[in-house]
Amino acid sequence: MICSYCGSDNGGNYAENCGFCDAPLKKQRPTMKEFVYLNQCELPFDQLSNFHTYDLLVLLRLVREERSKSYNLMRTVQKAPEEVVVDLDTSAFAESEYRIYTARMKVVEGILIDRMGYKPKRVDDKLLESLRKKVENG
Repeated sequence: MICSYCGSDNGGNYAENCGFCDAPLKKQRPTMKEFVYLNQCELPFDQLSNFHTYDLLVLLRLVREERSKSYNLMRTVQKAPEEVVVDLDTSAFAESEYRIYTARMKVVEGILIDRMGYKPKRVDDKLLESLRKKVENG
């Protein structure tokens, strides 16, 4: 088996780790996905940590957008005029959505901090395009 980190041939050795660099031989390295969608933010940490960094940045962008929408909905409900009756369920739903997306955002940001050493303030097209070019050029 060829080590995906150092490129050493470990022959027919069925060991868990590379004989040269001691890297795990059976660990799959992340590859870029064709599509990333918002519902993937609900995946457990172990699965999210297997996402490619580019995909995590796209997911972070989606989660931040949805969190902003939830915040705006929550503020609109809170600032509704007294003539408009807003039931407690609607208010509680708006607040819970905001809290959920905030927590999901922090999980994705935490994984990115572990990988990159920081969390980007903005995930814009320029950042994503430059990272995509770096990944494609290898």
